[in-house]
Amino acid sequence: MSEETGHPMPLEGIRVLDWTIWQQGPVATMMLADLGADVIKIESKDGGDPGRGMSSSGGVDLNSRLEQAYFEGHNRNKRSITLDLKHPEGRDIVHQLAAASDVFAHNFRKGVPERLGLGYDDLKARNEKLIYAVASGYGPEGPDSGEPSFDLIGQARSGLMMASGEPGSPPTPVSHAVSDQVGAMMLCHGIMSALLARERFGIGQRVDTSHLGSMSWMLGMGLSFKLMAGVDTPRQARADAPNPLWNVYECADGEWICFAMLQADRYWHDVCQVLGREDMITDERFATQAARDQNGPAAVAVLDEEFRKRPRADWMARLKAGGDLIFTGVQTLGQLASDPQMLANDYVVDFEHPNYGTIQQLGLPIALSETPGKLRLPAPQLGQHTEEVLIDVLGYSWDDIGALRKKEVL
Repeated sequence: MSEETGHPMPLEGIRVLDWTIWQQGPVATMMLADLGADVIKIESKDGGDPGRGMSSSGGVDLNSRLEQAYFEGHNRNKRSITLDLKHPEGRDIVHQLAAASDVFAHNFRKGVPERLGLGYDDLKARNEKLIYAVASGYGPEGPDSGEPSFDLIGQARSGLMMASGEPGSPPTPVSHAVSDQVGAMMLCHGIMSALLARERFGIGQRVDTSHLGSMSWMLGMGLSFKLMAGVDTPRQARADAPNPLWNVYECADGEWICFAMLQADRYWHDVCQVLGREDMITDERFATQAARDQNGPAAVAVLDEEFRKRPRADWMARLKAGGDLIFTGVQTLGQLASDPQMLANDYVVDFEHPNYGTIQQLGLPIALSETPGKLRLPAPQLGQHTEEVLIDVLGYSWDDIGALRKKEVL
């Protein structure tokens, strides 16, 4: 229930079984949890999700706040249970939970769930209206459908590495697992679409998304040019930009400004006035966008020289006063975390963590006026809610739980 409006959150009453690891799958189910779904994370007894304690460098320290940031950022608002899925009674518990759930999500390789009796047909037999969601590397069909994948693979196969960087540079990956994040958003989108279809038509179904499909969609503009017109969109060198008002410039203090004025002729006059270079308004090399297309490097060189004369804050103030120009500062992640626009829209929020006190977390990127989601729970400890889920969802007794522990199912 939303404290602000008194209305339920959008997904209250929806139960999700989350058998996912690392990032692509967990972020998708976390997005559902943020909107009120009861997400039950199924983990192995021997350490659980390998993302627990995962640092940016690959090290593991379960007691370090830094090391916990990876798991915390992908698994808040969830409950965790531990099961031995190689044990028949462990698999039976999943079958029982599937019968009482709306969604089952996993990101294991093709064939793994089927070997454990957790494939789509296995769980559909227990709940024909179940949404069975799969995040893979390459999609469910084709010669590579069973191949393993991580974020970097998605960036490489999709073409992103050859679209990033400047001409002649080696393949250039984008940091912070963008392929996993986009894949997670697509999986969440697929699940939400299937839930809506179930509400309208009364049917469950399988949902498939992948690194490859998600990233090709992210690069849709360039791929559409190639598919429809046979045109390859080349990498663009900053110094050679044909439109100098679609570019970035370094200021005197080492900070950068970004221009994004696609209709360049509309803004050229005002920019030149802000720079004190009215001569460029009438210079035949720069007077029109058609001319600048032919003399882009020369125009960029002049703007480079001018922007290096003043610190960014000075230029930002002058540009703000200079007309309805489209520009912003180029920020680091550290600057983004304290950006007043991020804070005003709750894209970064304070959260009271039971172990770390007040911490900052990413807020929700979607604002709903009447049924907003929220951060409710920290990421769960391994198996923290095993007994709670078995008792509340399946009606197990403490004697039942004790018997399962003796058999090492839990």
